[in-house]
Amino acid sequence: MSRYNALGLIETFGIVFVLEAADAMCKSSDVELVGFENVASGYISVLVQGDVGACKAAVEAGVKAVENMGSEVYSSVVIASPHHDLEKITARYSLENLNP
Repeated sequence: MSRYNALGLIETFGIVFVLEAADAMCKSSDVELVGFENVASGYISVLVQGDVGACKAAVEAGVKAVENMGSEVYSSVVIASPHHDLEKITARYSLENLNP
């Protein structure tokens, strides 16, 4: 994560909506898809990383994509300059660890 200045996250209900959000996030700006987590009872979070502006644009695009499908975003956030210890959490949800 040291190459990146920010993390962007969106949480919504259902795999279809989170895939739409992730697609919009990755297409809208220069971000890297870190991974996802099935939080509970169908809520799924998707995580991207990049510079602050790119993460903000990506989260906005992801939220809009979910809303355009008629669903709601449970939560979203951009964390600028995340503490390096957050990598202990985000590494657990990386695509490499989820799909060995």
